[in-house]
Amino acid sequence: QVQLVESGGGLVQPGGSLRLSCAASGGIFSMYTINWYRQAPGKQRELVAGISSFGFTNYANSAKGRSTISRDNAKNTVYLQMNSLKPEDTAVYYCSAARGKDKYWGQGTQVTVSS
Repeated sequence: QVQLVESGGGLVQPGGSLRLSCAASGGIFSMYTINWYRQAPGKQRELVAGISSFGFTNYANSAKGRSTISRDNAKNTVYLQMNSLKPEDTAVYYCSAARGKDKYWGQGTQVTVSS
């Protein structure tokens, strides 16, 4: 069983930056693919970025060029650096850990982009 705790969300002005963290416990963190998702009110949850156990990364088109996902296996933590934030980035951001059939979710962290 893997427990995930997201942090780093908050209120930021358009054009600003945030770094989200996803801290894991209870599993062999380095073996999991970690993905960041987001869900805006009234919309489906969507993938933002992911990083495999080997460090390969992928990004949604909406995140490319503005976001960077990274992992620190020594700290059991994955980061999502988000720059040039837009009001449409407002959502609850969730991280998930996946390995084979197993998938775990955190409780989410709210990101609000507003002036």
